[in-house]
Formats: sequence, structure tokens, C-alpha cells
Amino acid sequence: MRSQSKYHAPDFVLLGAFGALLLLGLVVLSSAGTAIGYQKFNDSYYFIKHQLLYGLLPGLFLLFLFTKINYQVWKKFIVPLLFASIALLVIVFIPGIGAQYGTAKSWINLGPLSFQPAELVKLTFLLYLATWMEKRGTYGVKDFYSGFLPFLFLIGIISALMLMQPDMGSLSIIIFMSIAVFFASGAKMKHVIAMMAAGATAIYLLIIKSPYRAARLTTFLHPELDPQGIGYHINQAFLAIGSGGFWGRGFGHSRQKFQYLPEATGDSIFAIYAEELGLLMCVVLIGLFILLMYRGLKIAKASPDQFGRLVAAGIIAWIIFQAFFNISSMVGLLPMTGIPLPFISYGGTALAVTMGAMGILINISRQTKA
Repeated sequence: MRSQSKYHAPDFVLLGAFGALLLLGLVVLSSAGTAIGYQKFNDSYYFIKHQLLYGLLPGLFLLFLFTKINYQVWKKFIVPLLFASIALLVIVFIPGIGAQYGTAKSWINLGPLSFQPAELVKLTFLLYLATWMEKRGTYGVKDFYSGFLPFLFLIGIISALMLMQPDMGSLSIIIFMSIAVFFASGAKMKHVIAMMAAGATAIYLLIIKSPYRAARLTTFLHPELDPQGIGYHINQAFLAIGSGGFWGRGFGHSRQKFQYLPEATGDSIFAIYAEELGLLMCVVLIGLFILLMYRGLKIAKASPDQFGRLVAAGIIAWIIFQAFFNISSMVGLLPMTGIPLPFISYGGTALAVTMGAMGILINISRQTKA
């Protein structure tokens, strides 16, 4: 481990963008969840209180802890951590412990506590990939037999478990994040392209084999069809975003959150954000994600070793891909994905784990080369 004297100040621009995203998320959630919270739990502030208690508080603990732990330490413990995460993916299928929300059985309930193992897998699998690729070295990663095929095998194991749930949203993020890390490790471009082609083919096959996924694709191509049926969700999102205009209706004045827009606190929270705060604040939100990406990639470039470089690149790829997919689906650039917006959407597990990942990134930023 490095001595404390070799640490320097963290990237304060990254911290500022991260803090602003957290603050915006809590503010918009406090408004977006009022109607559904009162209707379901007789408490208008149910969602914001749970986000603070089960998301922000454990997230702050992980953020502080991971900021202090030398990121290189994770290489020593990542194998058991990854196996524990995979075990949790299996546990979701045990009756009485696993819980199903919507179409996916991807949650574990332990009395009053519940969490989503897929969120933890995003972080542990990233750390494992970075460790594995650093050990392989540039030559090993470029080799077809020692780099490309084992990489496919690793992703295949995770994919099989997550498709059984099924949780296509989380799996998509893990695949894109993994390909980004594979590319950053120095893999051959033809191998990266082959991975992307294989992933696109697999997603297409999964879509045409599943009625509800096929319906989402149909809605994406023709959102005007069946506005009260399969096109209801995206059309209500369009209505919310469009009615916000440049300045927005004003904080707390959303109409779509009153049971019109599905998943107003989750996947669709960007539409509520746009309705209440308008185009200008949407540009601010997207700008914060872009700033986070820029500073994160700068940290990756200046990392003192390959492991830190890959971990930093992977964390940024994870957050930015997820934000891009969510916002794009809300404005009709991509099919509805069911992927939450990082730092903004309701979800204690997602917020806590993502804040933990940011803690690791901040630790890397404290050790970057001049």
C-alpha cells in the first residue's frame, strides 16, 4: 500500500459535479414521489425518506470508506467478493428470499431490508475485470485464446444468471461497461467490434423472442400507435417533457406525477425533472454528466497503474452509459430500457453502490500522476 504522504488532494471538479448530481436527485425525487407516495403509503415523503435512509446514508458511509482505502487493495479481495456477488444472483431464485418486481425476479428481501444484487455485481465484476486484464498484460489481452475467449466466457456466466431473472437493463450496462474496459486495456479493435456485434445480435434475438420486449421496440419505432396501450408510457413521457418548455412548470408543479406517467420516481424521473424544471435545467443535468465523464477520463489517463486506469474508465463508462440510455429512452432516441438514471432515480441499492464506486474513483484521483 502507498504511504499516506504520497496522497494529494482529490479532483475537486469531479467532487463538485458528483455532489451537484446527488443534490439534484434528492430535490427532484422529493417532488416526483409525492403523489404515488401518498396513494400507496399514505405518506407524500415516503420515497425521499427511504432514499435518504437506505440510499444516501449507506452511500455516504461507502463513499467515505472507499475514498480512504487504497484502490489497489481491492485486487487482493476481488475474487471472493465476485463469487459472493454471483452467489447473491443465485439466491434471488430461492422462494421466500427472492422477490419479483415487475417482470424481473432480481431482488432479495431480508425482513424490512431489500436490495438488488445486480447493482453490486456491476462494481465487483468491474474490479475483477480490471484485475484480470492487468495480470494478462497488453499482449495477453490482445491474444485471441488468452484474452478474447476468456473475456467472452466471463461475460457469458454473468449474462446467463441475469437473463434468468431476467434483468436486461442491468445486463446491458454490465456488457457495455465491460467492452469499454476491454477496449481501454488495449484489446484488438477487431475483437472489440466482434464483441459489440455479438452483443447487438444477442439483444436483437432476445427482443424478438420476448413479447414485452418486442412491444417496446414497436413502440420505439411507432410511438403514435396504441397511445392507451403499448405506447402509453412513452407518450406520457413526451407529454411531460414537452409541457415543461424552456423554464418548466415550476418545482412541485408536475401534472404527470399524479398517476399518469408510470415509474415517475424510477426510470421515468427525467421526464418529471424536465416537466418541472424545463429545458435549461436539463442542459445543466446533462452538462454535469459530461463534466463527470471528462474528469473521470482525465483521472483514468493519469492513473499510476493499469489497474487504476481500467477501474476509473469502467466506473465512468458505467455511469455515463446508464445516464445516456435512460435519458435517450425518455426522449425517444432509444427504446424504453427500464434503466434508472444514476444519482437521480429512486433506488437505495443503486445509489449506495454507485456512491461506493465514486469513492474508489476519488481515491484513484488522489494518487494520479502530475
